[in-house]
Amino acid sequence: MTGLVLKLAPKERVLINGAVIENGDRRSRLAIVTPNAHILRLRDAIHPEEVTTPVRRVCYIAQLVLSGDAEPVEARPQLLRGIEQLSQVLTDFDSRDHLAAATQAVMDGQHYLALKALRSLLPREERLLSACAS
Repeated sequence: MTGLVLKLAPKERVLINGAVIENGDRRSRLAIVTPNAHILRLRDAIHPEEVTTPVRRVCYIAQLVLSGDAEPVEARPQLLRGIEQLSQVLTDFDSRDHLAAATQAVMDGQHYLALKALRSLLPREERLLSACAS
């Protein structure tokens, strides 16, 4: 079987095609077999007031596609432009790998993988911003 497999912790919430689903008291596994379903783990969600940094801004655009609040075709140029801007600042090898993975995921229409690659840059961005503030 192909598709996305969600492993949910007890009481974890996920947004599927606009509906919030909450898991029960035990861990569970859901297989999403419908292609192009809009799925977002709420624990991964960035709230609009938290979009305060460049990486968070690009993550938020990917999140809007996953939640169904933005069309992939309209978000694609914004995502690619945002990734390109990040690549001009995050020049270390590891960051470049994550940015390349995010770019490829956007090109392939795999927005969850793009979000995952971009979210991995959040701790690095936080360290850089705190070092600049010091």
